[in-house]
Amino acid sequence: MKAVLKMKAVLLPSALLVALQLPVSSSAAADKIHHSTRASGSHHTGVASYYSKPQRLASGGRFNPSAMTAAHKTLPFGTRVRVTHARNGRSVDVRINDRGPFVAGRIIDLSKAAAQAIGMGGTARVKMTVLGR
Repeated sequence: MKAVLKMKAVLLPSALLVALQLPVSSSAAADKIHHSTRASGSHHTGVASYYSKPQRLASGGRFNPSAMTAAHKTLPFGTRVRVTHARNGRSVDVRINDRGPFVAGRIIDLSKAAAQAIGMGGTARVKMTVLGR
């Protein structure tokens, strides 16, 4: 009779996989890419959206649609980011205080005030530059 070995899938950091000489999976590679966006001066281009309904923030407190803030999936709370509208060149500096966006293909959710500052309605293609903390 053969013994059946059951193993749980475990996600390991890409550095550990490299040290163990194991292949780096696409999820580990994606994790490495997200961490590289944390460096001050790094750029990312994609689609931005905005939100304006009062709600609880992932960082605590209440959302203020008049503040120059934004939501990002991985950047630490308090990180300052410059968002530049690709069509009109207008830019705004925002502080990350929430998590999101949770819609595929979007890189950042701006507060209503930040979206208005760059002339954005609905969604827009933007360049996001990490400024630091």
